[in-house]
Amino acid sequence: MRILLCCAGGFSTNMLMQNMKKVVKESAKLKEEDFKFIAIPADTLESEIDNWDVVMIGPQVSHKVDFIESICKPRDIPYSVIDKDVYGQMDGATVLKLAILTYRKHQLEKK
Repeated sequence: MRILLCCAGGFSTNMLMQNMKKVVKESAKLKEEDFKFIAIPADTLESEIDNWDVVMIGPQVSHKVDFIESICKPRDIPYSVIDKDVYGQMDGATVLKLAILTYRKHQLEKK
């Protein structure tokens, strides 16, 4: 699964991304080779979005959700806004679960 995280500058999502990578690495069920991550500023989303499976939006750019949806929807890429408390705790496990659920739900809706 290819997970794109976006926030205002890409810096805080980079820390969150590292926590998500750690969760995958330490998991008995998940394999590192099955996951790819990138953290970017929301303003660069349109040039970076192709070839990603799901977009996770930092709460500090949740006001840009309409803009993000306008980029994701035509490409059939699901997205989800990360809860501010989960984001503030840099809870990589919860965000990883949300990304997987967002992607799987989207796949089921396509059927």
